[in-house]
Amino acid sequence: MSVTKAQESMRLNKYLSACGICSRREADRLIEQGRVTVDGNIADMGMKVSEMNDVRVDGRLVRKQDDEVILAVCKPMGIVCTTARHTNEENIVDMLDYPVRVFPVGRLDKMSEGLILMTNMGSISDKILRGSNRHEKEYQVYISSPVNEELLIKLRSGVPILDTVTRPCRAWKTGEKSFNIVLTQGLNRQIRRMCEACGVKVTHLRRIRVMNIMLGGMKPGEYRLVEGEEKRKLLSML
Repeated sequence: MSVTKAQESMRLNKYLSACGICSRREADRLIEQGRVTVDGNIADMGMKVSEMNDVRVDGRLVRKQDDEVILAVCKPMGIVCTTARHTNEENIVDMLDYPVRVFPVGRLDKMSEGLILMTNMGSISDKILRGSNRHEKEYQVYISSPVNEELLIKLRSGVPILDTVTRPCRAWKTGEKSFNIVLTQGLNRQIRRMCEACGVKVTHLRRIRVMNIMLGGMKPGEYRLVEGEEKRKLLSML
């Protein structure tokens, strides 16, 4: 007897990702924390499931979603990029309150604003975030002192932070105390740490591009659906 699509099995972290719960990496954390059950039992890392199983996260039943959603969101300052609801901080999922369950692709630190993609497609989240793929993200950076060529050269060449040296990047002056920078990696608070290592302090940080997706004129708290040619180009780059 042939196996139907609903009966096809896959690793649990991939299943949670396909259901739009989170990325595979975040799914592994949920499993490790004991927050995922399969048929009433605490899930094991690496186990396989199908739609025939009763899979739940924090007691909530998980099912695959038919509609593939990618959103471009302008995150305001003060909002955290997490799906967790057990903290006292306002998270981006609650702020958006989108009718389909979506999760942020990566993070943008709490005191930064600007573009972040949100989706229910775990597969694209993993590909965008994988550092080896070197996908570009562009930022507007404002600092407390004048921008000079010495600073830009240091940033472009690579800066020692977090027990490594950042990848060479593009950076150019846009104002007396501002510059744009394009990164192909996503270390924790990378731009702020790079600037601190160069002796300057970031006063404002805004992400304006992820790959081919532009922030444009969106204001904090606004979002739009990524669709048509823009969506096709994004997917072709993965």
